[in-house]
Amino acid sequence: MPERAARGRTARRFRATVEYDGTEFAGFQIQSEARTVQGELEAALARLSGGIRQPVMGAGRTDAGVHATGQVIAFTYPGRLSAEALMEALNGTLPPDVAIRGLRRAPVGFNPRYAARYREYRYTIWNGPRSPLRERSSLWVRSELDVTAMAEAATALEGRHDFSPFGGADPQPVRTVHRLRVRRQGQAVVIDVRADAFLRGMVRRIVATLLAVGRGQLEASAVPGLLRAGRPALGGAAAPAQGLCLRRVVLGRPARQAGNDMDAGHEE
Repeated sequence: MPERAARGRTARRFRATVEYDGTEFAGFQIQSEARTVQGELEAALARLSGGIRQPVMGAGRTDAGVHATGQVIAFTYPGRLSAEALMEALNGTLPPDVAIRGLRRAPVGFNPRYAARYREYRYTIWNGPRSPLRERSSLWVRSELDVTAMAEAATALEGRHDFSPFGGADPQPVRTVHRLRVRRQGQAVVIDVRADAFLRGMVRRIVATLLAVGRGQLEASAVPGLLRAGRPALGGAAAPAQGLCLRRVVLGRPARQAGNDMDAGHEE
């Protein structure tokens, strides 16, 4: 591949949007002896950097089985390819379940985890007949769901709260949910959550609670009490990972030092 390079410039910082099918991944964050999105990205970048491995930073550390259409990453590239050629080369090197788009220059030291103003996740429930393709990226629920009751229950979780009952242990469990919307789209039920940050497992635990409401196992009016209870909601029940997707990361918050960060991207 021809190198449309800007000669003389090295160690440039780039950012890009990443899409991945999380089914076969142990999560985004690199792990020893496990296949991860970060690991695949760093391996592909190393192949284009003379074998030099460059850290790839993500805006959200999605868990095993969780997908993304709008993950944002940043990395430093020591080679001479232009942004356009680098994106083409990376996509030609990455496996079929990962792709990047919108690659462009970023300021030195840019880290999307600290620069994110908010993140948006979508959980998709397939409420129709068996569909193997849909079930790869959604949760199949055969019984009819009361979407109106689910939407009513969701309103109690909007705003700034201590979300300890809906997430993993965290020294700073207060988060702001800007929007939590439940609606039916044909035979699918979609749950969209936008927040400044998430606790580990927070969206999937919220979804498990909303599913209990939709199935008639829990009254919508009981949800505020779960939030105030100070113990894991529904015993810590969480919806399966395959229905969850990181759809969007909106940047714009001033960068912060890691020591002051409240584990902003640690959802799912």
